[in-house]
Amino acid sequence: MDKQQQTLKNLRLKSQETGNKSTKKKFLLGSILATLIAGSPFLFYLYNYVPPTPEWETFLFTYNSGFYENAQTAMWMLTGKLITLFFLIIWFFTCRHWWYHALLAPIAMFIYQIIGAVLQDTVTSVDDFDLIYLLPVMAIIIPSIYLIRAKVFNKINDADKTLQELEEEFKIKPKGVIEKLSDYF
Repeated sequence: MDKQQQTLKNLRLKSQETGNKSTKKKFLLGSILATLIAGSPFLFYLYNYVPPTPEWETFLFTYNSGFYENAQTAMWMLTGKLITLFFLIIWFFTCRHWWYHALLAPIAMFIYQIIGAVLQDTVTSVDDFDLIYLLPVMAIIIPSIYLIRAKVFNKINDADKTLQELEEEFKIKPKGVIEKLSDYF
């Protein structure tokens, strides 16, 4: 009996240690994300540190602004797109609602615009978005969202639940104390 109790005690201690490590990792990741979100205005205004010249030379690379006529304008446009993409990605990975896949459409659009701005030297305008390139993404997202919506409304009709109750059912439930606290902040 003593060996069994000792074995159970050791298993509990190992479980607590891995739970503490997991909680610490999540807390560290949350702290980094919160710092980046809080520092996003500074990240957006980084373009002010780029010289307003057609060519920007650093110790890592040389950037030729091409269409934009100066590197500062190009970086202004790029930081605006990157910060928005950053927020959309955070929203996608932290959203607990059934419709979060709809965020993939603007994420795909911003990725396309950023790639177009970085790779093409003779861009007439990055915001002239060719919708044809977004169609494959939308061909997957729209039917998926419609199917999820249909399942939600079938459950409403069958179970006499309110939309709020169904949304709660489809939410990804937090598992730990830290996640429960993060719901309130």
